[in-house]
Amino acid sequence: MALSRENIAQQAARKLASAAAGLSATHATVGFDGFVDHIIDVVDKRHDFKSYEPLHTIAAFAKKVAAAAGESSNYELVTKQMKLGGNGPIMANALAAFGLATNYIGIVGAPAIHPVFEELAQRAKVFSLGEPGQTMALEFTDGKLLLGNVQTCLDVNWNKLLEKVGKEQLRQLIAQSKLIGLVNWTMLPNMTEIWQKMQSDILPTLPPGDRTIFIDLADPEKRRPADIVEALDQLTAFQKTINVTLGLNLKEAVEILEVLHLPKESNHESAIEGYARAIRAKLNLSCVVIHPRRGAAAATAEGSAKFDGPFVQQPKISTGAGDHFNAGFCLGRILGMSLEESLCCGVATSGYYVRTAQSPTSAQLAEFLDHLPPPQG
Repeated sequence: MALSRENIAQQAARKLASAAAGLSATHATVGFDGFVDHIIDVVDKRHDFKSYEPLHTIAAFAKKVAAAAGESSNYELVTKQMKLGGNGPIMANALAAFGLATNYIGIVGAPAIHPVFEELAQRAKVFSLGEPGQTMALEFTDGKLLLGNVQTCLDVNWNKLLEKVGKEQLRQLIAQSKLIGLVNWTMLPNMTEIWQKMQSDILPTLPPGDRTIFIDLADPEKRRPADIVEALDQLTAFQKTINVTLGLNLKEAVEILEVLHLPKESNHESAIEGYARAIRAKLNLSCVVIHPRRGAAAATAEGSAKFDGPFVQQPKISTGAGDHFNAGFCLGRILGMSLEESLCCGVATSGYYVRTAQSPTSAQLAEFLDHLPPPQG
């Protein structure tokens, strides 16, 4: 008999609580991006110098922008928060908050670590490759628009890794890690080369071990289809020597289906479990996980599962929610949880974060899981 959503969450909570004491002995290494995120409201109407009404939806903002065609228009931006950003730093910070021994390699400041990454540097061992990029995150109730300055991402390349980390130290970090997160392929133009070098120069030298590489392509729409296919081929090549988990949001999943010439349904969100199965089988990966805002689904060679998240209609923050899902899902897999329990850990980590704007500790996540809220709306 299938367990209820509540029972799955409570079971995950118990497993997490029992494993919490040993998390500090579990290593993870993540890389290689880094951004300073400016979390921003777009002003619709300003009441006075202290108060304003923000534009609530992307649709409303798009309507204003479209109306300005052939004319000109001015939009006031209010920075609500400045925080660490980039798929890698956010995921690494969440893993470190759980209590994992986390290493982060990325563009987080030079010559000194940028102040927004100080919390990460206190929680994790950090290797900086250069200056971070900048992201203007325009947040709305129905999503977000990320406007990025990515020039410094060119500093992320294999030679820079060898210069700042060293080949032997990089090999040691990978060797001791149960989880290796290689994220934000889209904004790192040299990432495919790094993957190739890891396959030729690092992975063959590792001792046997239970390791997983987690890949987040990070919105590949702007990259050429041929480049995306090449990247996906590299994931299949990785799988020959190490387990690969590919993480996708719903938009990314649809884009990958198109590139792979796989069939799509009219209602994408209801089809995510089937989409995960199809992409995993096509690429021959260990696992594919897809996470829309309201839940998540995943597939392995052994089967697939779907889980409804604790969706909240008015989040305190949304930028970084997907990276927190990735951290929570990977935590569940590291701890040997079932696919449903791992999905539950993922949506709960994201759900906690968007409610509090904080990464949960393992104890906070276990408590949240024990009383996992139902989805709103």
